[in-house]
Amino acid sequence: MLRTCIIIEDQPPAQRILQKYIGDIVTLELKATFSNALEAIPFLQEHTIDLIFLDIHLPKISGLEFLKTLKDSPQIILTTAFSDYALESYEFNVVDYLLKPISFQRFVQAVTKSNELVTSNATLAKKEEELQTAFFIKSGYDIFKISSEAILFIKSDADYSEVVTKQKTYLSTDSLKHWLQKLGPHFYQVHKSYIVNTQHLEKISSNQIHLNTHHIIPIGRAYKSHFTNGFLNS
Repeated sequence: MLRTCIIIEDQPPAQRILQKYIGDIVTLELKATFSNALEAIPFLQEHTIDLIFLDIHLPKISGLEFLKTLKDSPQIILTTAFSDYALESYEFNVVDYLLKPISFQRFVQAVTKSNELVTSNATLAKKEEELQTAFFIKSGYDIFKISSEAILFIKSDADYSEVVTKQKTYLSTDSLKHWLQKLGPHFYQVHKSYIVNTQHLEKISSNQIHLNTHHIIPIGRAYKSHFTNGFLNS
C-alpha cells in the first residue's frame, strides 16, 4: 500500500531528516517539501495527499492554525521540539506527535500507527457496506439473512411477494413498494408484479428481460420507458 505524503517544516536539518526517513520507508512516497504552511495550501488544493508531516512552529501561521483551515484533512503527524502542545494537538485528531530530535524507531512507530488507522477505517467501511446490502427477511416461521446482490427478482402474488434467489425462493408479506424503498439502485420495478435486479440481466428483448439464470421477466407497458431510460443512462 503506497501512500503519498508531504513535509511542512521550516528548518532545513529537520527537513533532511524527515526526507531520509521517508525514503527508507517503501510504503511512503514524498511528493513535496514546504518551508511554511501557506506554500502548501495551493498544492493541497490540486493534489490528494494521504499524510502530512507537520511542524507546529512555522513562520506566518503555526501548524495548529493551519490545521484549522483544512476541511478534508489528510492524516497528520505533528513534529515539534516542544511538548507543550501535545494535548491541544490531539483536539485535531492527529495520528501522532513526534518530539525532536526524532529517532527513526519513533518515526516508524508513527507511520505504522497511520497505516493501521487506514486499515481499520477500510474494515469499518466494508462492514458498513455489508450491513447496507444485507438484511433479514421473515419467511414463514423463520428469519433469513440474505444479500441484495443474491436477489434475482421479486414477484408480487396476492397478499405476499416471492423473493427469488439462485438457491431459494422466500415468501414475504412485504409489498413491492417496501422492497423498492429497501433495495439499492440496481433494482427496478418493470411490471406491476415484478422488481428485477439488473445485476443479473443478460439481455432485453422486446418486452422481456432475460436474466443470466434463464429466468424471463415481463416488462409492463407503463414501466418500460422509465426502466429503459433509467437503466441505460445509469
